[in-house]
Amino acid sequence: MLGQTAWEASGLGAPADIETLTRRATELEQQILDLRAELAERNEDLTAARATNRELMAQVNR
Repeated sequence: MLGQTAWEASGLGAPADIETLTRRATELEQQILDLRAELAERNEDLTAARATNRELMAQVNR
C-alpha cells in the first residue's frame, strides 16, 4: 500500500482504472472473436470461389 501511494505521489504513473481496463480488454476479446468468425466465413467463400474457378477452367480446357 505504501509503495502504491508513493508511486502515485511521485507522478510517474497515473493510477490504473482497473474497471475501465477490464471492460476494454473484454471489448477487444469480443472484437477478436468477431473478426475470427468473419475471417473464417471469408475463407469459406474463397475456397468455394476457387473450386468454381477450377471447374470453369476445366470446362474451358476441354
